[in-house]
Amino acid sequence: MVTVYVLLSLKDEATYVGMALDAIKRLKEHNSGKNRYTKGHLPWKIIYTEEHHDWLTARSGEKYLKSNAGKNWLKKYLSTHAGITGSLPA
Repeated sequence: MVTVYVLLSLKDEATYVGMALDAIKRLKEHNSGKNRYTKGHLPWKIIYTEEHHDWLTARSGEKYLKSNAGKNWLKKYLSTHAGITGSLPA
């Protein structure tokens, strides 16, 4: 299974969308500064995940969450399901 994940920066509430076979391991890599973008916004936490059967469908899900429609859906989803009221990018 391939996991599409959304990270939230605890520093400045920036978000990052990615995909990995092991989202927890990938979060540790992000928090250790191994990614150019994410190292400037440390620390991170996972706020959303979804599982896909293959890389192709996971990539489609990742692209959607990076789109304006996907960002709006995520903001609405998190406000009703996770109780997060932080300012996610529109």
